Amino acid sequence: MQFGKQNLTTNELIVLSSEMRKREKSLVLAYLMLLMGHLGIHRLYLKRTVSGIIQLALFLVMFISYILFIVLVGIDDTLVDSSLYIPGFIAAGIALVGFIALTIWVIVDACLLPGIVRSWNNNLEQTLIAQIVALRPVGNPENHPGPGQFN
Repeated sequence: MQFGKQNLTTNELIVLSSEMRKREKSLVLAYLMLLMGHLGIHRLYLKRTVSGIIQLALFLVMFISYILFIVLVGIDDTLVDSSLYIPGFIAAGIALVGFIALTIWVIVDACLLPGIVRSWNNNLEQTLIAQIVALRPVGNPENHPGPGQFN
């Protein structure tokens, strides 16, 4: 059985509000983390751990490939053996593909973030309401948990 906020007493609403403030996700904070989007921090914040780690790993592959390109091709091409150009440009290609993939992913995430945060907060609210209702004493409806009695 699913309860809504309208089924809660005033004390239970206070507890719900307090717990929501502690645990809810902020859309503004998620967007600020998205500014570092290629690192996947915003996904880790929203408990999307697998995709956050994938974004971070893709970023590291891209970054290492870019550094490898710089080392293999060299800043001054007279100092580097020209036989290293092909591996260097392969590394540059990997870095470019990684950059394009991550950029598209971050743009899509920018569009999806409001829904993800709203969904997280709605699920959290329903979970907290269920926990509050489960803590109601049996037989005495006047004896509801107050603030500070809910973890």
